[in-house]
Amino acid sequence: MYWGVTVTDEVIRVFNDMKVRKSSTQDEVKKRKKAVMFCMSEDKKNIIVEDGKQILVGDIGETVDDPYLCFVKLLPPNDCRYALYDATYETKESKKEDLVFIFWAPESAPLKSKMIYASSKDAIKKKFTGIKHEWQVNGLDDIQDRATLAEKLGGNMVVTLEGKPL
Repeated sequence: MYWGVTVTDEVIRVFNDMKVRKSSTQDEVKKRKKAVMFCMSEDKKNIIVEDGKQILVGDIGETVDDPYLCFVKLLPPNDCRYALYDATYETKESKKEDLVFIFWAPESAPLKSKMIYASSKDAIKKKFTGIKHEWQVNGLDDIQDRATLAEKLGGNMVVTLEGKPL
C-alpha cells in the first residue's frame, strides 16, 4: 500500500537504461549508470532521481576505484533511500551482471521517513519489472561487506564481486 506516490518518468527512464544492455559505443557505455539513488521529493508525493548520487561506468578506474565501496558511501547515514546497483560478479561457471534493487532504511532514520519509504516501496518496485534481486538494508553493518551482496546474488557460488575476490 502506498499513499498515491508517483514514480517520475526520469526514474523509469534511468531503470530502463540500466536494464537494457544493448551493444553501444565506448562513449555510451561510459555514460551508463553503475549505481543510482532515488529519494522522495520535498512534498513526499514523488519518487525522484537524487541529484549527484550516482556512479557512471566511465567513472570506474578514473575517479572511482571500487564501485561497491563508493556506492556504500553514497547512502545517507540518517535517512532512507531506494537504489539500483548494477552488480558485476563471477560464479564458478560464468561472469554475470544483475540489477539489485536496494531499500535503504537505517535504524537512525526518522520513523516518519521509514514509514513513508516502506509504504511507497511497492510503487517503485512495480515500475522495475524483471528485477531478480531485492535487498532491504537497515544499517552499514549489513552492507559494508561485499560478501553480503554476493550472498544475495548467488550464495557461495559467487567468487568475485566487482573484480574483487570474496
